[in-house]
Amino acid sequence: MELSTWGVFIWILIGFFACGCSSIEDFRQAFPIVEPDSGHTKLRLSREGLEAIERITTPIAAVAVIGPYRSGKSFLLNQLLSLSCYEGFGVGHMRDTKTKGIWVWGTPIKLMIDGVETSVLYLDTEGFESVGKSNVYDDRIFALAAVMSSVLIYNLPETIREADISRLSFAVELAEEFYGRVKGQDVAFEPAKLLWLIQRDFLQGKTVQEMVDEALQRVPNADGDRNIDQVNQIRESLAIMGDNSTAFSLPQPHLQRTKLCDMSDGELDPIYVKKRDQLKELVAAIIRPKVVQGKSLNGKEFVSFLEKILEALNKGEIPSTGSLVEVFNKGILERCMKLYNERMGELGYPLSEHSLQQVHDETRHEVMKVFDEQHFGHHHAKQSVDRLDEEILKVYKNFLMANEYQSSKLCEALYTRCDDLMDQLQVMKLPSMAKFNAGFLQCNQSFEEECVGPSKISYEQRMKKMLDKSQSLFIKEYNHRLFNWLVAFALVMVVVGRFVIKFILLEIAAWILFIFLETYTRMFWSAESLYYNPVWHFIVSTWEMLVYSPILDLDR
Repeated sequence: MELSTWGVFIWILIGFFACGCSSIEDFRQAFPIVEPDSGHTKLRLSREGLEAIERITTPIAAVAVIGPYRSGKSFLLNQLLSLSCYEGFGVGHMRDTKTKGIWVWGTPIKLMIDGVETSVLYLDTEGFESVGKSNVYDDRIFALAAVMSSVLIYNLPETIREADISRLSFAVELAEEFYGRVKGQDVAFEPAKLLWLIQRDFLQGKTVQEMVDEALQRVPNADGDRNIDQVNQIRESLAIMGDNSTAFSLPQPHLQRTKLCDMSDGELDPIYVKKRDQLKELVAAIIRPKVVQGKSLNGKEFVSFLEKILEALNKGEIPSTGSLVEVFNKGILERCMKLYNERMGELGYPLSEHSLQQVHDETRHEVMKVFDEQHFGHHHAKQSVDRLDEEILKVYKNFLMANEYQSSKLCEALYTRCDDLMDQLQVMKLPSMAKFNAGFLQCNQSFEEECVGPSKISYEQRMKKMLDKSQSLFIKEYNHRLFNWLVAFALVMVVVGRFVIKFILLEIAAWILFIFLETYTRMFWSAESLYYNPVWHFIVSTWEMLVYSPILDLDR
């Protein structure tokens, strides 16, 4: 009995793990992907609906239907999906809206688009202008649908109102920011195709496109009303976007709207059924996979894209294309800053200030060119450009500090080396002016060549003071030491002439030199005047020839 219990438990575990990580068993239903928060002003993601999208491995294209509440959006989507009201999206007959947030049909329609199998998602959105909601919330729903969809169906009953045109302000801003990029580049971002869907039985002798064009004509504004000006600007922008929008009319399916869910195609108006099928064909013809940064998105990538959008649109009090541009440019800014850091980091520091400034200017120009080629947005991109410039300047200041530190470190090392060399030359056993001058020149030359960067000027001044002081001290000590050397040399020659080689003339000459140095100079010349005498110069020249030459250095 105990063994059979364990067996059942193991089989339950195996079944649990075999089913995968998804908690959804039947995807043939509608799932929420975005829901309102408790205040009904901002949006949040719904994990359940995201699971349905993440499992898709093929490129995704999305069809979103937007419009006023109670305008038949959910019914329209069910018709496009060939589903009944009881199978597809929930349809509300009451005064409050049935759909909250944005919902997705869990089973995408498979289409071959340009030779690539594409999963087409159908999205139902919460209607505008329903009771108990803010305009900001409606704007966020509209903005999110406009960004994430490939085809945006604007479902309008009967006619196009001023408020309907005003609602498109975000779509216009979005198109102005992102539309018109060179296709095929790494950052191509195409806004949704706008499909005006007018549900009306009689067009009064006009085509639906003529009706839309007429609604988009500029309204006279003799009184200078600011609201009319704003709507007129939207009209003009929508007219310019003509190649990215189309219009379609759809008659009412039946007079008894509350019973539509219980009717088959045979009971619906034949003209409606025909037009509905034409609408399906139109959507299939204009839809394209969602492309971001030159790449079509699969399920997981689409969800990641959605998370980015929601982060941007929830920023601040109202959704703005500026925040959207900022989010999408974030990755490009990071890549540009990485490029700048890599270029500047490759340099061998320290550098002269002019060289570093020149490399900075060239690298900044290169980075700005890369950003200009890849960035999102037109108008709002200036904020990203300014931010990039600020970041570059901030990092450049760090490189300036690093360059100054390395310059100071190098110049200090050279200064210390020269100072040590000057100290060594001061205490030569056999003092040599030529050797001192050679060391002095070598030290000065190596410092001038090797010390670079912003610290060079200050260290040059220190170096000059140190060398001048060393030279002055050496010259003073040199004459005294040489005089003492000659006195000692004379005494040594006296000893050598008398006791070693016993050569009287050498001894006499040594005594004459000794007496001359010790008595005559003190009686007739001062020590300083001796050093300017031609005889002394001769003695110094002879000494230098004996003590130091490029070949022979007796001091060593």
